[in-house]
Amino acid sequence: VAAMFALPMTALAQEAAAPEEAESPFSWSIDATSDYVFRGVSQTDEDPALQIGADFSFLGGFYVGAWASNVDFGTGGPDFEVDTFIGWNTDLNDSFNLDLMVNRYNYIGSDDNIDYNEFIAALAYDETYTFTFGYTNDVYNLNEDSFYYNLAGSWGIGRGFALDAAYGLTTFSGSTGFEDYQDWSIGVSREFGAITAALGYYDTNSDGNVNFGDL
Repeated sequence: VAAMFALPMTALAQEAAAPEEAESPFSWSIDATSDYVFRGVSQTDEDPALQIGADFSFLGGFYVGAWASNVDFGTGGPDFEVDTFIGWNTDLNDSFNLDLMVNRYNYIGSDDNIDYNEFIAALAYDETYTFTFGYTNDVYNLNEDSFYYNLAGSWGIGRGFALDAAYGLTTFSGSTGFEDYQDWSIGVSREFGAITAALGYYDTNSDGNVNFGDL
């Protein structure tokens, strides 16, 4: 989750400065995707998803919000995921941005309670590279630890297109029954005003297949 705020334009001394339009503290998004992929694994049985999110920012960089998507984990699994989060975002200097967040994964319609919390920290450099660290002491509501590490980059390649790539590593406590696994993705994206279109390829190593099958 990231909030971008426009910087005020510098006016020449001899020109009268136009009043700036106030930045709204509220933002929202809606996404239509061919597959909801989370850390290399499909959450919708490789079917499409409709996703809606909204957040509200406060003075000092604090924010709260929620995000929702349909999911499909098979028979007896949930129908929807609703994430609720609270966080703090700040520019450390002209190059680095820090985002700290606590996210609650809520799964609606599941026969089993698999809800859990996760702390997520993201450090971005020059709006190009981002390192993300995640930790939970209750992954999938198993009362066990899990760590996530991700390095991502986005580079302009001309004509408004960007090349996006990421590599991630998920580790689990031994007693969870899950294998540590790697995930990666590569894709292209382009903004059309308020709309962004993206095409991506996502995969995991063989340990991801052990955990989640062909998803």
